[in-house]
Formats: sequence, structure tokens, C-alpha cells
Amino acid sequence: MRIIIAGGHGQIALRLERLLGSAAVGLVRNPAHLPDVEATGAQAVLCDLERASVDEVTEIVRGADAIVFAAGAGPGSGAARKDTVDRAASVLMADAAERAGVPGFVQISSMGAGRPPAPDLGEVWAAYIKAKTEAEEDLRRRDLDWVIVRPGRLTDEPGTGLVRLAAEVPPGPVPRDDVAAVVAALLRAPTSRRTLELVSGDIPIAEAVATAW
Repeated sequence: MRIIIAGGHGQIALRLERLLGSAAVGLVRNPAHLPDVEATGAQAVLCDLERASVDEVTEIVRGADAIVFAAGAGPGSGAARKDTVDRAASVLMADAAERAGVPGFVQISSMGAGRPPAPDLGEVWAAYIKAKTEAEEDLRRRDLDWVIVRPGRLTDEPGTGLVRLAAEVPPGPVPRDDVAAVVAALLRAPTSRRTLELVSGDIPIAEAVATAW
């Protein structure tokens, strides 16, 4: 198995790379982040998704079994980068997946995508939700075995291995550990073009993934 992880130095991505080990290839735009990805046991590849061409990315992903889009502009970034990273980079990765014949695509989105953003949360949050929504809509139009995961409020609490995973769940928090573990389990499961919301719960991850279809 070979899994390409876009946004390879992100907090969820690093956790996922530790779970996947040598099967993972983390894409990073900052050369200083290469050692952190390699320390997880994954391969690290330098690729700036805001500057790379689809041909360049296609060559990187060729031969992979799946792509995980875990990239994000991150806290402190403005509305413009929400579009260039959270939307455009996902579109770029999906274009490359189709060109290279990579069948699987797991997109880490956000709970709240697909709905109008709360007006009191500001312009940047609205841009973030808009970018995530448009990235989801783009992926759904493609002939890929895609799964969209919408986590609730992310925390750094230790993972419990217990979640709620379904087309719609009540809002709530979820540890990044558990998000990574769910994505790892989804990569091993038959994908079925579903959009799944994810929060902490009382169902073991293996069971939650097996019954989410």
C-alpha cells in the first residue's frame, strides 16, 4: 500500500503517518519540515501545492493506492489562502489522482461544510467553510472512490478509540488522534462515496467504520 498525504506536516497528517509508517508519503512545502515527517517512518517529499503544476503532482502520486487530503491554510491565514489551499490544492490533488489512475481519495473537510457559515464567526471562517464546501463539491463530481470526513471541533486530547461516524451526527469535539485512526481505518475499508461526520462517541473505530456504509 502507498498512501500520499497532502499537507504532510499537519497535526492530523503526522499522526496518520505514524500509523501508516513506510506506506505513507507526506507532501510538505517547507524543507524544514522534511525531518519531522521522516521521523514518523513515512517518506517525505517536497511539494508546494500552491505552486506545483498538475503534471508535477501527477508524477508524485503515480502508483499510489490512495490520496489523503489533509492540507489546510491553518490558523492565522487569511481568506485568500483558505481558497488556494483548502479548495484549490484539493482540486489539484484530485486532478492528479485522475490523471495518474489513483483510485482512492480521502478528503479531510470540516463539520459545517455544505451549510451557510454562521454570520457571527467572521469573514475568514466564512471563507474557510466556502473553500471546504467547494472542495467537497468538486470531489463528488469525480470518478474516484472518494470519502469525505467532516470532523467536529479538533482537540489535542489523547484519542479514546471511540467515535460517532455517520452521514450526520450532533456537533462535538474529537481528538486529532481519533481522526487519524478513522482515516487509517477508512483506507483499509471498501470506499463507497460517502460524506461522513465524525465526533467523539461510544463506538469503537473499527465498528464505526464497518457500519458507516
